[in-house]
Amino acid sequence: MSTLHVRPEEPGDETAIARVNDAAFGQPDESRIIAAIRHARHPNISLVAVDGSEIVGHILFTPVALESAECPAVVMGLGPMAVLPALQRRGLGSRLVREGLAACARTGCTAVVVVGHPEFYPRFGFRPASSFALRCEYPVPDEVFMAVELVPGTLAECRGLVRYLAEFGGAPDTL
Repeated sequence: MSTLHVRPEEPGDETAIARVNDAAFGQPDESRIIAAIRHARHPNISLVAVDGSEIVGHILFTPVALESAECPAVVMGLGPMAVLPALQRRGLGSRLVREGLAACARTGCTAVVVVGHPEFYPRFGFRPASSFALRCEYPVPDEVFMAVELVPGTLAECRGLVRYLAEFGGAPDTL
C-alpha cells in the first residue's frame, strides 16, 4: 500500500465502491444504501482510499436530523465505512475516519454520530451518544451509538432522537 491516498469519490467510482462494500460486509445492503443516497442526490461526503489505481476502501458521511429544535449543531452520520477484507487491520479504516472527520469539519459540520464498533471509534474521540443526551432511531445497544464533537460544546444544547436518511431504511447492519 505504498501508493495509498484518500480522495473524494469521483464519477466512475460507483462500481468499485459497491465492490469494496459488498466484500467488506459480505452482502449488498450497504452498496444499495449508498446507491440510493447517490440517486437521491443527498448532500454527503464520500471518500475513497486508492492503492495505485484500485479503490480499496470507502467511507460515507450523510446528514442526520435531530428532533431537538434548539440544537445549533450541524451533524453528520458516519457510515458505512468499508475496507477490502485482505487489507483490514492495517490502519486504512483509521485513515478513512480521520480524513473523513477532517473533511466534515471543513464543510462546517460540528458533530458526527456513528453506529459502530465500540472498540474502534473511541480512538477518534467518539463516546456513547447518550452522554450527549442523544438517542438513535434504531434499536441498538447504547455502547454502539456514539458521537464526537468536531467543535467542542456544540452538542451541549442538543438532546433527543437522531434520525438517519430514509434510504437507510431500518436498523443498520453496518456493525
